[in-house]
Amino acid sequence: MRKLKNSELDRLSVDEFKETKKTPIIIVLDNIRSLNNIGSVFRTSDAFLIEKIYLCGITATPPHKDIHKTALGSTETVAWEYVENTIDLIERLKSENVIIASIEQAENATMLNDFMPEPNRKYALVFGNEVKGVAQKVVTASDVVLEIPQFGTKHSLNISVSCGVMIWDVFAKMKN
Repeated sequence: MRKLKNSELDRLSVDEFKETKKTPIIIVLDNIRSLNNIGSVFRTSDAFLIEKIYLCGITATPPHKDIHKTALGSTETVAWEYVENTIDLIERLKSENVIIASIEQAENATMLNDFMPEPNRKYALVFGNEVKGVAQKVVTASDVVLEIPQFGTKHSLNISVSCGVMIWDVFAKMKN
């Protein structure tokens, strides 16, 4: 077995990416403080053709050198928008018939392995602040709260890791 060269990876150009049909997933970053986490979310979103990223509250926006360092150009491919108030965005998305799924540890949360997305529906996955998580008002306004099962002592994942796990799982279930 040999590693593939970059030229063998069949990568889309920026223009091809923008024209390609997107996965019906929206990412909402609710007050993310780490620029490296933001960049990592952009890069993962590019990999799975995510429709759009919303950057809310204190979440920094491109262009920024620390976002660029981990995004590796994906801020140029993935559509994004800054919205100051996360609740305003949630209400807008709900009015557009988007299912709001906060990623959080909460009472009556649905474990990710038990979750099955509804066919032909668009989902907004909401990820919260590295310390405080998703704001309670946002959790309350959500249609569903999803939790990643964890079995060790910490029960805490980095936002970029959580985003990667969630996007892959929902993407894979939508494709089945």
